[in-house]
Amino acid sequence: MQTNFTLTQLLDPDVAESEQILRKCVHCGFCTATCPTYVTLGNELDSPRGRIYLIKDMLENGRPADAEVVTHIDRCLSCLACVTTCPSGVDYMHLVDHARAHIEKTYKRPFMNRLTRAILAAVLPYPGRFRLALNLARLGRPFAGLMRGGALKPFAAMLALAPRRIPAASPFAKPGSYLPETERRGRVAILSGCAQPVLDPGINAAAIRLLTRLGVEVVLPEGEVCCGSLVHHMGRAEQALESARASVDIWTREIDGQGLDAIIITASGCGTTIKDYGHMLRLDPAYAAKAARVSALAKDVTEYLATLDLPAHVPKGITVAYHSACSMQHGQRITLAPKQLLKAAGFAVRDPAEGHLCCGSAGTYNIMQPEISAALKARKVKNIEATKADVIATGNIGCITQIATGTGIPILHTVELLDWAYGGAVPEKLTGLPLG
Repeated sequence: MQTNFTLTQLLDPDVAESEQILRKCVHCGFCTATCPTYVTLGNELDSPRGRIYLIKDMLENGRPADAEVVTHIDRCLSCLACVTTCPSGVDYMHLVDHARAHIEKTYKRPFMNRLTRAILAAVLPYPGRFRLALNLARLGRPFAGLMRGGALKPFAAMLALAPRRIPAASPFAKPGSYLPETERRGRVAILSGCAQPVLDPGINAAAIRLLTRLGVEVVLPEGEVCCGSLVHHMGRAEQALESARASVDIWTREIDGQGLDAIIITASGCGTTIKDYGHMLRLDPAYAAKAARVSALAKDVTEYLATLDLPAHVPKGITVAYHSACSMQHGQRITLAPKQLLKAAGFAVRDPAEGHLCCGSAGTYNIMQPEISAALKARKVKNIEATKADVIATGNIGCITQIATGTGIPILHTVELLDWAYGGAVPEKLTGLPLG
């Protein structure tokens, strides 16, 4: 793609990077076939190629974002299926990140949209506030029907997603060190997360139990904060970088102290962002090297488990539909490890059709774009249910929450099934079911 940025514009490192990304696009359109919003809406401007044109025009002309640009960029899920598909290596992730930051700086959103986004940014990254908000949702649920139109739709979506029962906080969420039960094979830190320990604390509990049984010491560092993923994808660049710096400082203390073999992440959305810290903080001389070191140590829990010698298991007679979260398969390019681990643990694994398409969760997308999200969820659930699986496994809390509202098939994190297979208790979601 030909670009016409001025030398002055290119002095801005973010613009210079975006210009290089834009130049790689050859207009081939391969991305349109795998873009969930284009497949759903059929609008060229809701495809990666269309959004690239809009971003190029906005940045090249040095103008503020307008309503049209914001509409189509907001509809992007950041699923990154286009990056996997692109034959030219277009780095769409960093391009759309720059576009969102530019929108945040130059565009004044309607009041209710600003309010909704501000509430999400002030609540979701903080587990205590998030737990309080979920408790308050019980009071708001009877009024959800009144909110399904107009500017209040996101609040109706929030209420629909809020669980009826909020699990008690897990003791495994407290800072501290969990010693291996056998000969020590390694030492790792684990990310507690923000929404996950409130919505499903059993995920990290299963990961810690499994790792310690396998001889790995697991540490939850004191003072952990949000990784910054949620606000990063809302264009709140400075807030995201503050979280990234704080996280880098916390993990660096552990690395420089007793050392870490890996930083384990059980929410793939967080993993994609943490693995990008080196890029996000590349221009910060005080953090660039430290951030790159943290990114290099970041591993999805299945990515790390795949490096350990695990005993073979006999078949359990249980069929698992594996849903590969977008942040796992497209963001981190982890596709085989989770399925291979499940198969080795004795599960029969099935791949749903259209596995490359997003389920519609995408961070806060299912709140801010409820209609598109609902269409994608229905498509995803139909494909999953067609596998006739007993259980669904995935690696991201957003996907778990989203898909669970559309099907009666139990959905668990992959590590919960692995914990069960390697000596743990039957997961709570499976108790009472006729499973092996």
